[in-house]
Amino acid sequence: MSDSDSNKVDKKRRRMLIGATAVVGAAGTAAFAAPLLISWMPSERALAAGAPVEVNISKIEPGQLVRVIWRGKPVWFVKRTEEMLKDLASNVPLLRDPDSAVDTQQPPYAKNEVRSRKPEILVLIGICTHLGCSPTYRPEKAPADLGADWKGGWYCPCHGSRFDLAGRVFKNVPAPTNLVVPPYYYKSDDLVLVGEDGGAA
Repeated sequence: MSDSDSNKVDKKRRRMLIGATAVVGAAGTAAFAAPLLISWMPSERALAAGAPVEVNISKIEPGQLVRVIWRGKPVWFVKRTEEMLKDLASNVPLLRDPDSAVDTQQPPYAKNEVRSRKPEILVLIGICTHLGCSPTYRPEKAPADLGADWKGGWYCPCHGSRFDLAGRVFKNVPAPTNLVVPPYYYKSDDLVLVGEDGGAA
């Protein structure tokens, strides 16, 4: 065998050994890192039990609805405009429970005319209280299909229930109660934690 033939064999063997070493090294790194990364994530049990969800609200535009998932349910964040807030009072005669009398529908700190800790940010569980459909966000005023009295809110396409921009249910619809406000609190001006009260109103 000539010197040139032995060099060709050595280069092939070298490439094969480098490749095999890289594969084994990557597998070892993954085997080491996976348990570490998994330990940082909430367990399936914690998620099923309702591990809190942190939401950054700083980029929500006025009038915009943002959805997150908590306990397998959609949670809505809406940044209400001044006009939306002013319109809430005019809905009162049309509502079944304008004063949020059903205590189980919201924590004590959301039992107010805007059903929230801060007037501009509304937090609701996005499930109709009739049969569990997810209502459609309809922020526009007086659309042809909802009538001249409509000032924005949610319409449930399953059976026609309606809710205003505080999640309060209208009269003469199938849903018996207001949309539910989950427990939540502000960790800072921009961060909201859904799933815990934070111990203060």
